[in-house]
Amino acid sequence: MAKAWMKAISGLFLILSLFVVPSGIQQAFAVGNGPNYNGNETIKKERVKNYEEMVSFLEHVTSRSDLLELETIGQSVMGRDLFLVTFGTNPDNPTIVFLTQQHGNEEMVTEGALNVIKNLSTNSRQVRELADSVNVLFVPRLNPDGAEADVLFELEDYVGGGLLTRTNANGVDLNRDHTDLTQPETRALHENVLQKYDIDYLIDFHHQGTSQAIDGRYVSGSMLYPTNSSVTPEVVEGSKQLGKVVYDAVEARGFGLIGRYNGGTANTIARNGLASTYGFSTLLFEMRGMTDHSREEAVLGQKSNGYLIKQAEIAMTAAMEAIADGSILEADTSFWDELPLQRPIGEEEGE
Repeated sequence: MAKAWMKAISGLFLILSLFVVPSGIQQAFAVGNGPNYNGNETIKKERVKNYEEMVSFLEHVTSRSDLLELETIGQSVMGRDLFLVTFGTNPDNPTIVFLTQQHGNEEMVTEGALNVIKNLSTNSRQVRELADSVNVLFVPRLNPDGAEADVLFELEDYVGGGLLTRTNANGVDLNRDHTDLTQPETRALHENVLQKYDIDYLIDFHHQGTSQAIDGRYVSGSMLYPTNSSVTPEVVEGSKQLGKVVYDAVEARGFGLIGRYNGGTANTIARNGLASTYGFSTLLFEMRGMTDHSREEAVLGQKSNGYLIKQAEIAMTAAMEAIADGSILEADTSFWDELPLQRPIGEEEGE
């Protein structure tokens, strides 16, 4: 009995300690299970596959399934292969693209995509039924040079010492290159994916800084549909429906808090440019925190990796399933009118 009481009391003190804020310190609590980078921890990448590990993983999981295909769509500035994984090949079915890591320092979204690809390699009855109803295209890690910090400029100003970079090896932001297509990575995406396949939906996954919040709580992510005036109302509506599906799936899990992203209208970014040029629905989904950056504010401690990866995985799975069963067409987009705009505690860099 005494041991039981001691265990109960210890548990109570542990619970209470989670809510105690030292006197004089203002704190905006974060959703999920990880803290901000606080300047006295080491930035680590053990949870994340490097380029060689990613290639090996993709070759292995696609080889064990007749529903998955792996192809090379081009090369990066530094000569690394860029990959496309396809699931489902029926031209009569709707098609969605999951695009990750245009920015090399935004890597948990790629880990989420790799988990989903692994799940689709199981050849289970559920997976085969999904393949009968939807086509899925994965473009994982469009910026492998940035992810490896194999670049043609100096990195001494990065918090983690330059483990990875936002831009590609030429110092170009790939998500500002969807109009001019000056870089081999963006040309490969457009010529060998976007112009080759009949696409209906695309989610562009990113990471934003750590300081965005709603009502004093840090968000786990944010979303936005295309806002350029050249995008047709039908495409915008489909984009909003895609956002509703993702929002509901994340909210249902209880550890996420999603805000509305305050994005611009330029067609140089994927969210706007791809919807305008190709006429398919697009959604921007920004996860909280980056692995390395020149601003300490943007870096999130590695203890957050698990829930960020899971959040990406949840979003992708929900989108596939809603498109496959047609329920996306019934999604109520009026929720966007009430979705709170996230507010920065400091300045942000995203998309």
